[in-house]
Amino acid sequence: MRWIEVTIETTQDASDAVCEMLAQLGADGIAVCDPQEIKDIILAPDSLSFADDAFVDSLGIDVNIRAYFAEFFDGIRLGSKEEEYSNPAGVGQIYGKIAIGVHTLSDVLAIISGRIVEIGEFLPVGKGLTGHRYVADEDWANSWKKYYDILSISPRVVICPSWEKCVPKEGQAVVMLDPGSAFGTGTHETTSMCAEWIDETIQKDDIVLDLGCGSGILSIIAEKLGASSVEAIDIDRLAVDVAKENCNRNQSNVLCHAGELKDAYRNSYSIIIANIVAEVIISIAPDIPALLSDGGRFMVSGIIDSKADSVIEACFHAGFRILDAKQKGDWHAYLFTHTT
Repeated sequence: MRWIEVTIETTQDASDAVCEMLAQLGADGIAVCDPQEIKDIILAPDSLSFADDAFVDSLGIDVNIRAYFAEFFDGIRLGSKEEEYSNPAGVGQIYGKIAIGVHTLSDVLAIISGRIVEIGEFLPVGKGLTGHRYVADEDWANSWKKYYDILSISPRVVICPSWEKCVPKEGQAVVMLDPGSAFGTGTHETTSMCAEWIDETIQKDDIVLDLGCGSGILSIIAEKLGASSVEAIDIDRLAVDVAKENCNRNQSNVLCHAGELKDAYRNSYSIIIANIVAEVIISIAPDIPALLSDGGRFMVSGIIDSKADSVIEACFHAGFRILDAKQKGDWHAYLFTHTT
């Protein structure tokens, strides 16, 4: 078996979608280096980091994504690692049907390029696939770790890579995460805006539903900050497996399972989180009120600037009103409540 590192240069806007696509294809690891996040850390008023202007300028603007695939004697196996996995309804609406089976390297590169073109239909994708190389086992095991560090994602929450030691300040909750296993590490604006709202609004009796849970980061944060019950759902079984691993790592009781909104176990939640894409938020908005308790909140993120008005309109038509709004870069997030 050999490891193949595939390199993609994309934009901040499309980085989450590209990572999700790679995870669905069965990448065994994904590492993301976002220059803007590095600049934000260096230039923050309270930052202890320092770099000269030449270094900051040299970072550029492209997000560099490295995905790792295992090549066996018969080729590269795409799709879920579970033989019984079947393509969930709805995946093709966003990223195209999942490619499964054994493929040659050239086929895999062509599939990835094609998926990036599809993402480019609704997000600016930048240069796209820029190269690939074979890496030694020891390189694969450790090379991506240099891109991650301890991150304070909100006033009370610290994200700590699983190989680091983190000593929290008084009142802080530490979420142990393995960023190499899936996208969703808390560094992206779409995730951090939701994390901030969870930090600001969570109550000890809240019952939370996290739609499109990815790595499970928002679910774990909600539980650590006091929610009484948290359920996490994703249409991607690979993401669910990663979320379960991260929940176990954090000794969390979050209930993780594969499915869509219709597969939610409860009939009432006080908070429903949808950190996904605008098109899906628009499609599910009419069905959310039936699952929200009185005074419940609908937290949505993953909304690119050009789709913000459409999301607001769809949620207004479903009977929601805005409690709060956030924007980071070109990304928008909204906190709704339902009017009766």
